[in-house]
Amino acid sequence: MLRWVRQQLGFDPPHQSDTRTIYIANRFPQHGHYVPQKFADNRIVSSKYTVWNFVPKNLFEQFRRVANFYFLIIFLVQLMIDTPTSPITSGLPLFFVITVTAIKQGYEDWLRHKADNEVNGAPVYVVRSGGLVKTRSKNIRVGDIVRVAKDETFPVDLVLLSSDRVDGSCHVTTASLDGETNLKTHVAVPETAVLQSVANLDKLVAVIECQQPEADLYRFVGRITVSQQTEEIVRPLGPESLLLRGARLKNTKEIFGVAVYTGMETKMALNYKSKSQKRSAVEKSMNSFLIIYLIILLFEAILSTILKYAWQAEEKWDEPWYNEKTEHERNSSKILRFISDFLAFLVLYNFIIPISLYVTVEMQKFLGSFFIGWDLDLYHEETNQRAQVNTSDLNEELGQVEYVFTDKTGTLTENEMQFRECSINGIKYQEVNGKLTPEGFSEDSPDGNIHSLMKEEELFLKAVCLCHTVQINADQTDSADAPWHANGIASPLEYYASSPDEKALVEAASRVGVVFTGTTGDSMEVKSLGKPERYKLLHVLEFDPNRRRMSVIVESPSGEKLLFTKGAESSILPRSKSGEIDKTRVHVDEFALKGLRTLCVAYRRFTPEEYQEIGKRLHEARTALQQREERLADVFNFIERDLELLGATGVEDKLQDKVQETIEALRLAGIKVWVLTGDKHETAVSVSLSCGHFHRTMNILELVQHKSDSTCAEQLRQLAKRIKEDHVIQHGLVVDGTSLSLALREHEKLFMEVCKNCSAVLCCRMAPLQKAKVVRLLKTSPEKPITLAIGDGANDVSMIQEAHVGIGIMGKEGRQAVRNSDYAIARFKFLSKLLFVHGHFYYIRIATLVQYFFYKNVCFITPQFLYQFFCLFSQQTLYDSVYLTLYNICFTSLPVLIYSLFEQHVHPHVLQSKPVLYRDISKNAHLGFKPFLYWTILGFFHAFVFFYGSYLLMGEDTSLLGNGQMFGNWTFGTLVFTVMVITVTMKMALETHFWTWINHFVTWGSIVFYFIFSLFYGGIIWPFLHTQDMYFVFVQLLSSGSAWFAIILIVVACLFIDVVKKVLYRHLQPTSTEKAQMYSNRVALSDEFIALQPLSRARNQLSKISLLRQVQVSTAWTPCAASQMGKQHAHLLEECWND
Repeated sequence: MLRWVRQQLGFDPPHQSDTRTIYIANRFPQHGHYVPQKFADNRIVSSKYTVWNFVPKNLFEQFRRVANFYFLIIFLVQLMIDTPTSPITSGLPLFFVITVTAIKQGYEDWLRHKADNEVNGAPVYVVRSGGLVKTRSKNIRVGDIVRVAKDETFPVDLVLLSSDRVDGSCHVTTASLDGETNLKTHVAVPETAVLQSVANLDKLVAVIECQQPEADLYRFVGRITVSQQTEEIVRPLGPESLLLRGARLKNTKEIFGVAVYTGMETKMALNYKSKSQKRSAVEKSMNSFLIIYLIILLFEAILSTILKYAWQAEEKWDEPWYNEKTEHERNSSKILRFISDFLAFLVLYNFIIPISLYVTVEMQKFLGSFFIGWDLDLYHEETNQRAQVNTSDLNEELGQVEYVFTDKTGTLTENEMQFRECSINGIKYQEVNGKLTPEGFSEDSPDGNIHSLMKEEELFLKAVCLCHTVQINADQTDSADAPWHANGIASPLEYYASSPDEKALVEAASRVGVVFTGTTGDSMEVKSLGKPERYKLLHVLEFDPNRRRMSVIVESPSGEKLLFTKGAESSILPRSKSGEIDKTRVHVDEFALKGLRTLCVAYRRFTPEEYQEIGKRLHEARTALQQREERLADVFNFIERDLELLGATGVEDKLQDKVQETIEALRLAGIKVWVLTGDKHETAVSVSLSCGHFHRTMNILELVQHKSDSTCAEQLRQLAKRIKEDHVIQHGLVVDGTSLSLALREHEKLFMEVCKNCSAVLCCRMAPLQKAKVVRLLKTSPEKPITLAIGDGANDVSMIQEAHVGIGIMGKEGRQAVRNSDYAIARFKFLSKLLFVHGHFYYIRIATLVQYFFYKNVCFITPQFLYQFFCLFSQQTLYDSVYLTLYNICFTSLPVLIYSLFEQHVHPHVLQSKPVLYRDISKNAHLGFKPFLYWTILGFFHAFVFFYGSYLLMGEDTSLLGNGQMFGNWTFGTLVFTVMVITVTMKMALETHFWTWINHFVTWGSIVFYFIFSLFYGGIIWPFLHTQDMYFVFVQLLSSGSAWFAIILIVVACLFIDVVKKVLYRHLQPTSTEKAQMYSNRVALSDEFIALQPLSRARNQLSKISLLRQVQVSTAWTPCAASQMGKQHAHLLEECWND
């Protein structure tokens, strides 16, 4: 219980050691001074709150917001001193906002608790006391032996002990962890693999030593010590031995494993940790505006306090006959009275700060984000994937992007690899009719002839078939002896691979006669022209990004020990000592120029002595608990040397649909595109040219293959000079990873200057962290541009998290990018709709929402300030307390919320077909100081018109009632409030361009609701109210024809100037967006527009429409419109406009 309390409070001490020792089946040593280690239980906690901490934790988080904290202070002031308004006026809106937010967050957390309970309560089987015991998942402890059956998910991180297979192997899929659907093979150590029964496992005496928990899914370092009779056998444990929580068991009847990481220490749970909070530019502007309004509030409160005391300097006003002071008031401290009056004025004017702004913005972002998921133009039918929103806080940021950083493979390309060419022993080959044909030869022989392979060709293809991590569909592994075609090729096997390159190469080898038919135990089976061969797999030297290669050591049927290696040419060619190295290098460059992805293949023969030395070194490195990665890297480098080059492969990755048009549209929108890829220089340039990132007319500048600071700096200076000299033409820059490291080390400013003057930048041979560094470099530059990163693989995650907006592509490289992104789309082409339409709309909506909120609160509170000049600054309130409370909550809240969800100021198809309109909203144009100043001045102007218009029309001794009765102060205040509610609602209506029935309902409904509420509130004596100053006031006001005239006149006077300003600006200085609005109105009119024309003109318009329906859309249009109908509309629009 005590430990649970400590965990809840966050006091549980961290692990002291770098490693943990796990006694299998919890058989702790009986001798010595053994102190058992403390491990987490197996509960998964994704929830944020508990029953005990919800209220304090949620309140603390909410009151960290400036506006909420400010209103709390105002509420407390109202409770402590005598203020002109009731504490309810501040307390009720604050309570409403806090309650709505708490309910939303509480409901979301309740759903998380519900999901946690389902997971924690799932039934599992563990080995205890010689038998299988059924228990709940949350009860599993570190050291327990757990049984998992086929198609079940692993409840904890397990080290595999045995399976139903003799070799102790099993297959799993990690789709829920990283999105990879291929089957991965995991193996048990030989000593435990034979223990396939519960009785045998219960007798196992073994200890596991492994690293403490870490989030990396692909890293695990440990060793197992098995006690057998008198000896202890030590075996290394790596990622191939670890079964991760959340992964699913496939093609295996059952497995037994020992729990090593439980609950929140599992790798899946450690990857839950939230990303750093990204804040949009709009939110930052909002906070700045709040500070300005706080200054205005303080100014008004201080001015009112000073004027009160200036006025009371005259004796007749200090203590008039009708308001004599008490003895206590006369003797009180003047300083205390001044502070008290200042706080009272602060309370009186406090509504200038819009408390409901935050909750409205939150609702707008949350509800508005659904439109992205619902957009069918962002739905990819082939993969049945629709866009998803992981972070709704950044919707408006999609309309502010200035730089796009994109990956190449899987983002611009399909990541569907097709084998095209290869180079074997210095000769180029192509695949023709299922046969390898040297370049220049034609293959006319019929398929029925058996095609023989030369020794070099066969060895190259065997290397391709053996050096990989490809799996075969389990249903086919048993039918490997299926009928063979006449040319010796088996009917196609279904391969699974985590790398599309490997799959394409193995499939190509099978088509030309060397077929990988699967693995059995530690053997790999290959059929060469129908002849089966079995190679014993001795060691796998796994691929890693630093080495950029992978290797296998196998024993051939003749007993020879062979190393087969494949990888990037930069990592293979320097390690090769024989073979056609120069010719292969030329061929690799030729493949790259064609845009093909290249790999080099090499091998090495080992003598028995060499192999013995290698085996010893590998075992030592793999059983090391400290610095295992570094030791393995050293051993791998020792093994992968003195290679004999076999050849190279060229695999094509075709471009995605409409990539070129999308990049061109981004360029027209004023967005600069940078391509960051790990591919080699020539391949990257070729793809950049083919996708339109580089133009053929563009001057390509290069900063590549620099080894020293001095040469890199000199080249940068020369590039900067060339750009200045040739400033008329467009430039494109190519930079590689090594040169980039040098440039960022000492010459960052010069490098940035060169980059900013280039229209397009291509960075090749980039490591994942280098991608993030480049994004950070631009992001933190003096201009502070808004950046967007888009990618599909795990190597893009750091870049996606670093950028202001991160977008994941639902590609074939897993789901790491999608899980870590803010938004996810199925194809790169959807980026144009996401930015030009959704981004544009979201930004316009929220910019108007924020400024309108400040405007309507200035309108609301300024008459209160002006009224003090007429009541001797006595802090008399102009409005009734109920009106003060409900103004922001009920009377004016819905029209702006609905506007912020549905507004479309320009037709979506026009926005997408005219990317240049995106420039109108760039650099936070609608939330800058000028628009803010305009809305603020407009608010003050309208407030003056409300107050003085009502005052002039109801001036002294003016009777507005038929019976000669006079209006009182509450009637005057109600008149001002009525005019204000109608005006601010009509102002919202003026800003609305896209009207739906919902807009009509909430706009006119808000005004009607105000009138109905006021009639009920003032027409009935409510027993629960202490005073009812408003009794019959509203009814009396509406019974006056003069009051109705005043309301209409003041509303028209307020809005007339606004309408005139809009009309004049639209006709004299229209912006691109305003032109597009007039332009898109023609589309909205459609047939009605044509019907109003003279008959001859209507015929002409109709003939154009029918012609448009028959012909294809002109290539001059950027084909990033969401649909063909949208393009036709746009064409019709242009024709009508030109006429």
